[in-house]
Amino acid sequence: MLDDKTIGVVVPAYNEELLIDKTLTTMPDFVDTVIVVNDGSSDGTKQKVQSLAEIDSRIVLVDHPVNLGLGQSLIDGYLKSRELNLSITAVMAGDAQMAPDDLAAVVAPILNGKAEYAKGNRLLMADVAKQMPLHRLIGNSGLTFLTKFATGYWHVMDPQCGYTAISADALAAIPIEQMTKGYGYNADILNMLNIRNFAVSDVEVKPVYGDEQSKIKLSSYIPKVSWLLIRLFFRRLLHKYMVRDFNPLCLSYITGMALFLLGTIPFGIRLLYMYDKHAEFPQTTFLCLMFLTIASVQILLSAVQYDMEDNRHLCIHGRGYRSGR
Repeated sequence: MLDDKTIGVVVPAYNEELLIDKTLTTMPDFVDTVIVVNDGSSDGTKQKVQSLAEIDSRIVLVDHPVNLGLGQSLIDGYLKSRELNLSITAVMAGDAQMAPDDLAAVVAPILNGKAEYAKGNRLLMADVAKQMPLHRLIGNSGLTFLTKFATGYWHVMDPQCGYTAISADALAAIPIEQMTKGYGYNADILNMLNIRNFAVSDVEVKPVYGDEQSKIKLSSYIPKVSWLLIRLFFRRLLHKYMVRDFNPLCLSYITGMALFLLGTIPFGIRLLYMYDKHAEFPQTTFLCLMFLTIASVQILLSAVQYDMEDNRHLCIHGRGYRSGR
């Protein structure tokens, strides 16, 4: 326990027999319960977890007979945490990719009442560019930009980091059962939290890349997650700013997008068509195109600014928690 709070850790594991021992045997002593979700592993992951559970009574095994995906593993782990009435539930990967000595820092913002959800931020490390593979750094940056639109947490970075912790109150308030079953779950849960105005904290954690083998195929991961982020953006716009409450920033977003889609694109196509087919440059079309483009961009930038200001108080910076634990 920490500060009289029970701490649980969900460990999703799929074919992690090589690294699950390291993950579980290095779990900090203050952790009360370790919920390992074996997601239909075809290797010896389940047997190793069962053997370790005989030694460490904190380990609880949730077994999937078949592989259901990372999202479903987390959902079942969170539901088990609810059942056990744990005060704080963290998530650590089963491949030893998350440093156990960072766990105290990750749960600290919730313990001290600064936030209801905390997440690791590997980008706060001074030498992250040297430790994180270049393709992951580039992909992370692009998805981070889209995630800001989808979640409303404009001042939170590295949303792809799965090293997280959530309070029992926040976990009870969001429909965790509806979280996406595949990759992109981290943005989905942030989206749920933002709709309900929960504060989120960034916490500096070490990027760990060693013996683990990533199961993510970037060629399919990036398009799928990008489409999910677009859907999450419109869900947040609808539920937070039109259903639960009303904020004119939603009108700015809608107006800016409408001007671009119904004005800029058609006039741009007409301009290119006239120039290509008839070798003429229609000035009126060009002026309309410029006016609509400038207007749509200005309106969308205003919407983003309103959005950032409305959500600024929900983003807590946790750089200091690491040194203060």
